[in-house]
Amino acid sequence: MDAQIIRSSSSNFRVRHSGYATRPPLQQFLSSCHEEFRVDDSGALADYIPELQRANPAHFGISLVTIDGHVYEVGDSAVPFTIQSVSKAFVFALALEMAGEERVAAAIGVEPSGEAFNSIRLTSDNRPFNPMVNAGAIACSGLIHQIEGAAAFERIRDKLSQFAGRNLGVDDAVHASEAITGHRNRAIAWLLRNYLVVQGDVDAVLDAYFRQCAVLVTARDLAVMAATLANRGINPVTGVQVITPNVVARTLSVMTSSGMYDYAGEWIYRVGIPAKSGVGGGIVAALPSQIGLGTFSPRLDSHGNSVRGLKVCEALSARFDLHMLNRSADVRTCVIADYDIFGISSRRSRQPHEQQILDERHSDVRVIELVGALNFAAIDYVTRRLANEPPNAPLLILDFRRVPDVTAAGARLLGENLTILGNTGVTSILTGFEATSPVCRSIFERTAEPRKLRRFALLDDAIEWAEDQIIYRHGGFTSSKETSRLGEQALLAELTGEEISALVELSTARRYEAGQRIIGAGEPANSLFFLQSGMVSVKLPSGVRLASLGPGMEFGEMAILEPRRSADVWADTQVKCLELPVDSFADYRKLHPEIALRVMRNLSALLARRLILANAKVDLLSAY
Repeated sequence: MDAQIIRSSSSNFRVRHSGYATRPPLQQFLSSCHEEFRVDDSGALADYIPELQRANPAHFGISLVTIDGHVYEVGDSAVPFTIQSVSKAFVFALALEMAGEERVAAAIGVEPSGEAFNSIRLTSDNRPFNPMVNAGAIACSGLIHQIEGAAAFERIRDKLSQFAGRNLGVDDAVHASEAITGHRNRAIAWLLRNYLVVQGDVDAVLDAYFRQCAVLVTARDLAVMAATLANRGINPVTGVQVITPNVVARTLSVMTSSGMYDYAGEWIYRVGIPAKSGVGGGIVAALPSQIGLGTFSPRLDSHGNSVRGLKVCEALSARFDLHMLNRSADVRTCVIADYDIFGISSRRSRQPHEQQILDERHSDVRVIELVGALNFAAIDYVTRRLANEPPNAPLLILDFRRVPDVTAAGARLLGENLTILGNTGVTSILTGFEATSPVCRSIFERTAEPRKLRRFALLDDAIEWAEDQIIYRHGGFTSSKETSRLGEQALLAELTGEEISALVELSTARRYEAGQRIIGAGEPANSLFFLQSGMVSVKLPSGVRLASLGPGMEFGEMAILEPRRSADVWADTQVKCLELPVDSFADYRKLHPEIALRVMRNLSALLARRLILANAKVDLLSAY
């Protein structure tokens, strides 16, 4: 086998030897399609434009682009050819963007014609049937010309270039050939001028139309253009927002019903992907939220569609079940976990009386972890899940860290539900995204009183805040912010006052400012600390928080077992604590072995509780 060339989204080439084991499955499939269909010599070159007869009938290229910008290419995917009628879909999108939906609808219909693409027949109210036939496409060019005048074609070429992600040229020979022989299109244009669908200089409108059809593209360009439609108007290779999602939806709708000429019904029946073909041999197909496909092979069937291109599209749809109407999904899978905070506390360590309140009021906090792209049906399921399990917890946490997108309809429904919950006294807390996240913005914009919503980037921070609310509401917080009673320390439980006083004598009082590092990972573990006032956080060197501690708690206690620190400890506020050297503590334990036994038993209990908490979180997720 020959070596395969695979082009990535960054346009770099990766040459791999042809062994199938080195190529992704989709690349293998496209290669097998190319190998199988390239021997099909049926069909003929377009002959009504003389210059198109100069095309090489052996050319055959395939490209597929994912919505994350990865590009697959096979065969003659880089060979340029004229875009022809494939341009109609994208110029229609431009007309909608420039002239507005109302003005476009007044001039052009959206119904399938059931006739040839170059039919001169209009609707009963003297409009083109749709923008995918020549009459409709000329009308689109006319609308753009009314707005842009002599710059109309450059505006069209610029928009096509944005869709393709590169500057596109024009085949002047093909343009000249179309201009010389385009008598039928002239008849269509003058008919439209007669009914005021086209206004102004008819020849100038026709020239813009002929030039747009002569724009040079490749199969790769078509795949990127299709993927831009599939990606709600954002070019997945360049990241540019080329067109709005509203315009995309209307463009894909007309492509679905009318994009494949009078083969459109058969196409949607067999393939089921919005598409547009052109007599230059190109086909563009866009499956929303998944892929864009571009093919090039100049041999056409009786409908004017590429013979090999049709076969690739049919094979891809059938092999991977891509028909847009053959979809299945279980909305229940959007909830990965639904729980209260019993045994699933935040990383903040609590004093015994605080923990008792949380144990008694754990059902006051409900956490729902969501997953996947959320549409209208998924959000409806979430809202019903909340409504069907009363009474509502006064604190609701919705975690979005596994959610890449929420549709506009889903965001609107969720916003309305959060408004209803807020009116019943429920505080909603959203986590898993930054304030600048599109998901965050879409939800907040659709909530009646977004100021009532709380947002945290991390789920643990949200749970900690909710715990604070529960403790505060039930009298758990006292005015005392400092303690010197080491008997409250879990590590020193069951020690007598005299024994604890002896440990205080061995310790040194320390003070730290907010933001100061008290312990550094990798440093010698030569002391442990008893926190008397302030807050500290235990963090990994990466910044991930392991625990938050308050007055009456200890940290650095693993120094009893380990010679080196495994984490950093930072002062979140001004901190006052006692530092007990490990060597002094070891000498004390030798003199009092019974104390050493109690301390080690307490340390074992601390570690066991941490393990139980970790296992509870694992069990929670594995249950869904």
